[in-house]
Amino acid sequence: MQLFQKPARWAAAAACALLAAAALPAAAASADTGAAPPVPGRYRLQHLDWQACDSGALECATMAVPRDWYHPDAGPGLSVQVSRHRATGPDRRGVLMMAAGGPGASGLNRPATLTGLSPKLAAAYDVVGFDQRGVGASTNVVCSDQDTVDAFFTSGDLRDRSAAAIGATFDRARAFVADCERHSGGLLPYLTTDQAAHDMDLYRSLLGVDKVSYYGPSYAGALGAYYATEFPRHVERVVLDSPADFTRGWQSFLVGQPLSFQRRFERDFLPWLAKNDATYHQGATPADAKASYERLRATLRDHPLDLDGTLVTPNQLDAAATNALYDAGDRFEDFALLMGLLEHPESAPADARKNAAEQLAHVMGANFFADFFAVSCGDSPWRRDSRYWVRESAAATRVNPLAGARELTFGAICANWPRTGAPKVEVTGKGLPPVLVLASKLDPAAYYEGALRVHHALAGSRLITVDGGDHGQFQNGSACVDGAVEDYLLTGALPAKDTTCAGAPLPEPTARG
Repeated sequence: MQLFQKPARWAAAAACALLAAAALPAAAASADTGAAPPVPGRYRLQHLDWQACDSGALECATMAVPRDWYHPDAGPGLSVQVSRHRATGPDRRGVLMMAAGGPGASGLNRPATLTGLSPKLAAAYDVVGFDQRGVGASTNVVCSDQDTVDAFFTSGDLRDRSAAAIGATFDRARAFVADCERHSGGLLPYLTTDQAAHDMDLYRSLLGVDKVSYYGPSYAGALGAYYATEFPRHVERVVLDSPADFTRGWQSFLVGQPLSFQRRFERDFLPWLAKNDATYHQGATPADAKASYERLRATLRDHPLDLDGTLVTPNQLDAAATNALYDAGDRFEDFALLMGLLEHPESAPADARKNAAEQLAHVMGANFFADFFAVSCGDSPWRRDSRYWVRESAAATRVNPLAGARELTFGAICANWPRTGAPKVEVTGKGLPPVLVLASKLDPAAYYEGALRVHHALAGSRLITVDGGDHGQFQNGSACVDGAVEDYLLTGALPAKDTTCAGAPLPEPTARG
């Protein structure tokens, strides 16, 4: 399960490397002194050796970056894997950089997806991506093994508010943080959005361009806002799609998610499920459909299901439900069918049981789990009072249980995370071109209230509101959104004022009842 997901090389001559070095600024500001430390030559003069990626669709290279941009000569460097899709048209207009959500998702193959769905952008831009430090093919953060991560979701019911269950959650959280500190090789303080933004500017310089345009969905919206704020002279056009709300810090953002996941569940999914009761047999009203969900959940709580070797608990059901809410067209029907399979596994075909078992086996991959918490716990301060998290999570579990039940786990990990000293980046839009922000009203992950705060924080930005609930608006079936984004990136034209686009209709079932 990804919290913010929306599922994604030319040989530089030595002269280009020297040109890039000339365009490379020092770091924006030192966390200790306020000075701008120079970038050592081994980083700013390096050559990107572009080769075909394993996927074959893109070119890939490895970029060396300082471990700590505020002390770039200290300690060994890190590697960041980068990718590109070269412009296919004769009138290349520049570089479009993109990143992935999460934090913790891979961005390496994202340019292939974007260019495949937008021939106009593919013709005009070299579209480039990367795996952020800590992720994928780049230097990884290492915490606990997969079995330990799985235990966060398979050891009882996350809704259980007994003293024993709460104590066990804190014990697992402290053990996980200790694993991260023990196995990460001192990397944890440097896996922040601010450090990644400096990596992006080195990448820009090594591409030999003074400015890049940027497209970032979900968490990558926050990353793009940081980059543009810290390096305003190096951005041309910026699109933030369903951005995570960076205006109040990670704690505020994540404790707001239970409400938005519950809202999408109750306003979109349950009415859709009830409307299609003839197909899915979960109840003819939203209340009946919700009762069916709760009955299934209670059954899995009392009798966890061994499904082809995967032990399915109520927490896996909640995780599958929240994952389904990101994209109605792709996922509503899959989750409705999964509910039926878990109710009557003996009647399901063998291949369907096998696929479901694989889907439910790991709520979060160990690598994603490690990087997600490294960034979200390290970027901004968290309350460290365990009593606060017990009270806060109890309310979230009671009022918005679908995602609220996991809040104690998230809070307990970040409450025990080592302080990183990451600088506070104040995003104001000052010195930036107008930024285009996309958001949907019922987005479960990057809730609309947060997108409005992002819009207001970026002076001069334009907001396109989508009347829907999917997470990620560009290339998601809206010609209105796609046209506006492409016009902006290709010509610089923005809507004259904030505007609204219709969302995609909820899907018609394809399964037979």
